[in-house]
Amino acid sequence: MDWFNSLHPVVQALVATTFTWGVTALGAAGVFAAKELSRRMLDGMLGFAAGVMIAASYWSLLAPAIEMSEGKDIPAWAPAAVGFVVGGIFLWGIDKILPHVHPGLSTQEAEGIKTSWHRTTLLILAITLHNIPEGLAVGVAFGAAAAGLPAATVAAAIALAIGIGIQNFPEGMAVSMPLRREGMSRLKSFWYGQLSAIVEPIAGVLGAAAVLMARPLLPYALAFAAGAMIFVVAEELIPESQREGHVDFATMGVMLGFVVMMILDVALG
Repeated sequence: MDWFNSLHPVVQALVATTFTWGVTALGAAGVFAAKELSRRMLDGMLGFAAGVMIAASYWSLLAPAIEMSEGKDIPAWAPAAVGFVVGGIFLWGIDKILPHVHPGLSTQEAEGIKTSWHRTTLLILAITLHNIPEGLAVGVAFGAAAAGLPAATVAAAIALAIGIGIQNFPEGMAVSMPLRREGMSRLKSFWYGQLSAIVEPIAGVLGAAAVLMARPLLPYALAFAAGAMIFVVAEELIPESQREGHVDFATMGVMLGFVVMMILDVALG
């Protein structure tokens, strides 16, 4: 891993988020192997993604934000609290503006500004929406590691990227499979499925660059990414995973995802 450690933090963020994008593409490629994905399995996968994001929000983002704020003139919890709330408000604003519809819902139940866009476009935007905080979280983590603070390391940032990548696999399927059901060809379903994660490298590079240019923003930026991810979990992933009544299976997915991310962070970070 010496070659990776020698890279500029922004390049590290780009490589890591390209990996998470690639795993999304791998999940989207499932449309070539399977004709259909059962709703129960999809709900379990969504729950797993939620669990990973919850664990990552604490171990990879909030805990380091609090630790690096200790010994300052303000309470150690203040930057984490402010950043967390602002991150949630930011995603809430995007959610209200960006037109999108979640899988399993009708076009009439689309959220955001009213539009005449095709249903498939709205489905793609729904997943694209919560790929933004994922890419941002990875980018900020690498930017924080570059600051040389004990609370943030390259290993911890890599663990976060791996965790996000793992939960991106079911997210890729969650886009391509519904598009296939809508009548789109397998190739187009795959293409748009992987395309939904293109925002991750963009958000990752921007996040890393931002914290490198303004080091005092580090704890706020880490907590901002955590708040944005928790908003996605609470507003979309968990409710959607339980919409069809597979509550216990989806909940076990959340538990499994949380444990996997916890293990990754503690073992690698």
